[in-house]
Amino acid sequence: MKADIRLMVTADGSHTAVNQVFDKPYHSIHGAYQESQRVYIELGLLPAFDIFPDTDLHIFEMGFGTGLNALLTAREAQIRQRRVFYSAVDAYPMAIDDARQLNYDAFFGTDYLPKLHESPWNEPVAVDTCLALTKYEGNLQDFHTTNRFHVIYFDAFAPTAQPELWEQDIFEKMARLLLPGGMLTTYCSRSYVQRNMRSAGLIVEKHSGPLHKRDVIRAVKMG
Repeated sequence: MKADIRLMVTADGSHTAVNQVFDKPYHSIHGAYQESQRVYIELGLLPAFDIFPDTDLHIFEMGFGTGLNALLTAREAQIRQRRVFYSAVDAYPMAIDDARQLNYDAFFGTDYLPKLHESPWNEPVAVDTCLALTKYEGNLQDFHTTNRFHVIYFDAFAPTAQPELWEQDIFEKMARLLLPGGMLTTYCSRSYVQRNMRSAGLIVEKHSGPLHKRDVIRAVKMG
């Protein structure tokens, strides 16, 4: 089922999309780029490059959305010449015609967006020499894989829109998907979400957030 969306420009000049059904934006209206960069790249991808220096990275994203997190990951992997295998699940993917209107390639001087959004679902695709992408269309609850991941970008819509994705059983599933030392990062720092993560066996860290967001979360799976 394709998402019913409208695009908007956020405060840092980068696009986000607003899901018309949930009436929620995919990214912070205060800056889509600066939020994704802080939560998923600075707190997830970059530390993983250092913690796991001698292996290809495996990343899982809950909520492919606009593709911004994947684009930033591809850009950073190319800069560092590190191989990344990127998997994402999305129950409401954007229509290709909507995705073509996003300004990310112009914003960053890249050419990733067509490859990210026009690649087929449920099969691996080489986006470039450093990023292999596999997108799965469906619910997180129904997603199954034997793969394990160094980083999970947990980018579901807010608990007010998708409360079922912030419960303990979901984080237990995420913990099973993580390798020892692996990290889950998310923008949501609500107290009950932190409790659910801890109950799932994850070590919860609070970190300073992007503009207009005091705290964000990194949860670590110990060995």
